[in-house]
Amino acid sequence: QVHLVESGGGLVQAGGSLRLSCTASGRTFTGYALAWFRQAPRKEREFVAAIGWSDGIPYYGDSVKGRFTISRDEARSTVYLQMNSLKIEDTAVYFCAADLPQFIPVPDEYNYWGQGTQVTVSS
Repeated sequence: QVHLVESGGGLVQAGGSLRLSCTASGRTFTGYALAWFRQAPRKEREFVAAIGWSDGIPYYGDSVKGRFTISRDEARSTVYLQMNSLKIEDTAVYFCAADLPQFIPVPDEYNYWGQGTQVTVSS
């Protein structure tokens, strides 16, 4: 049973930074992608970033390129999302997801999800 636990959300002013963590357990993640998605009120779930657990190759959504960085610590089974230069439009619940997706940015490709962590960016 895969278990994903997010942490690190909170309230931050525009231009500030936050680091989210996602600790994964329950299986070996060789070959998996671990991803971050976000969902704002009345909006669809949006791809933020993903990383190949085995090869460490990162992928980013267009809206966060150059501002967010995804990384992983295999020893801690943890994926991080460093968010810099935060904007008000980054406000959302951020979810961690894991699976063997055919299309990395598509939420329906992921069967394993965390409970989410709220990120609120104020002006």
